[in-house]
Amino acid sequence: QVQLVESGGDLVQPGGSLRRSCAASRIAFRLYTMGWYRQAPGKQRELVASITFGGSTNYADSVKGRFTISRDNAQTTVYLQMNRLKPEDTAVYYCNGASVATGNEHWGQGTQVTVSS
Repeated sequence: QVQLVESGGDLVQPGGSLRRSCAASRIAFRLYTMGWYRQAPGKQRELVASITFGGSTNYADSVKGRFTISRDNAQTTVYLQMNRLKPEDTAVYYCNGASVATGNEHWGQGTQVTVSS
């Protein structure tokens, strides 16, 4: 069974930084586009950033220039570096893996990120 295990959620002040990681196991990592989604209270889950095996990235407009997604294919881990955090970044963040072959998706457990003074 595919596992996506996240770490790095926390409480941080506005303007601060966090680094999230998501370790994938039992997965053909090279066949998956990896991404981070978030869901704030009362809102739909939205894509934050995604990255293909080859390193092509895509970002939500709201995080461009502040967040950076990366992946270590040898370690089957994807990262999200979040800088200049804002209160509106507060949400539960989910790691996602989407198969480029089948479209099947897998989700991490989700972890809370709170940006507050």
